[in-house]
Amino acid sequence: MFEGFETAQIEVGEASVFVRYGGEGPPVVLLHGHPRTSATWHRVAPLLVAAGHTVVCPDLRGYGRSRGPAFTADHAGYSKRAVAADVVAVLRRLGHERFALVGHDRGGAVALRLTLDHPRAVTRVAFADALPVSEHLSRITAEFATRWWHWFFFAQPDVPERVITADPDSWYRGDPEVMGAENHAEWRRATRDPDVVRAMLEDYRAGLTVDRRHEEADRAAGTRITCPTLVLWSLQDDLEELYGDPRVIWRRWADDVRGHGIDAGHHVAELAPGELAAAIGGFLQGPAGAPVT
Repeated sequence: MFEGFETAQIEVGEASVFVRYGGEGPPVVLLHGHPRTSATWHRVAPLLVAAGHTVVCPDLRGYGRSRGPAFTADHAGYSKRAVAADVVAVLRRLGHERFALVGHDRGGAVALRLTLDHPRAVTRVAFADALPVSEHLSRITAEFATRWWHWFFFAQPDVPERVITADPDSWYRGDPEVMGAENHAEWRRATRDPDVVRAMLEDYRAGLTVDRRHEEADRAAGTRITCPTLVLWSLQDDLEELYGDPRVIWRRWADDVRGHGIDAGHHVAELAPGELAAAIGGFLQGPAGAPVT
């Protein structure tokens, strides 16, 4: 995986972030979702390098080979604000003050927080299979609670850790033929690590508490995304089925929204890397004032 890329373990305050980076040209940061690591981008990253970009793929705080602080009752150490600050610090250490940003799933929540907290750092932002956490929570229905029950299970104290670590291979299911053997092996090592499992749960616990409060404060203050924004969603996932066109929701948060669906399941970077890379690459190359579609 990641031929020609370099790796580093970068200390940034209370966190230690594992990162892969390679290529030349304008930087773009790829943020993975749950329960993946940066390896999920192994088919997309080389395509973006070939298109003329420097590509940076970190493991989010607590995921994969990244580590965060001790766990606390308020979950603040695993808030999206803390994780976003990690990403900014890592990019500065690599020599990049400004960069484009792509977030998938939980990485999308980090991308939102980073763009709102550090607007001068982000040139463009893309969200894949992601909505603001507060938008999900304001639309809770019986159907949402049934399909996304894991959000509320993960929020419970202690029990999820015991259930998941008792048999992680049964809980986190992955196919090496679909994911790629090296990506699968890295993901499997991570999900069998109790510290990683706890950190991933803290990500969700923060989402329902401190992250929600941060988003609601931004909405109340009228804080918006002002850079060009791309919204992508997997047509074989349930985002559009639950909410309709996700671009409509993102226009509550961003001034310039465009995007489309991709015919794939949820882990789109593994399932449709060519189409995803083409969508991201076209967005990064397009003019800032391109018409919204």
